[in-house]
Amino acid sequence: MNMNALMQQAQKMKKDMEKKQQEIESSTYEGHSEFVDVVVYGTKKIKSIKINQKSLDEEDIEILEDMIKIAMNDALSKVDKDTEDKMGIYAKQFGGLM
Repeated sequence: MNMNALMQQAQKMKKDMEKKQQEIESSTYEGHSEFVDVVVYGTKKIKSIKINQKSLDEEDIEILEDMIKIAMNDALSKVDKDTEDKMGIYAKQFGGLM
């Protein structure tokens, strides 16, 4: 395989990866447990949290849902930052080959 064909193959793979990433990011995913239902975007951001416990009053449930959403998004943002700090160099190196 010559260098030109290899570069074309790498560029096609990069476009395919970007397309798949966009598909993931535009999707939503649901998680369920006994008392909680969670919907997240493919970007790992929380769309919604539903608490299915009837012993709390409505206002307490809404506040709790919002606080869980904020805390989870904060934690997921820290995962993203740590991932970028640790893996970013590889993405830059790989991106430089295209």
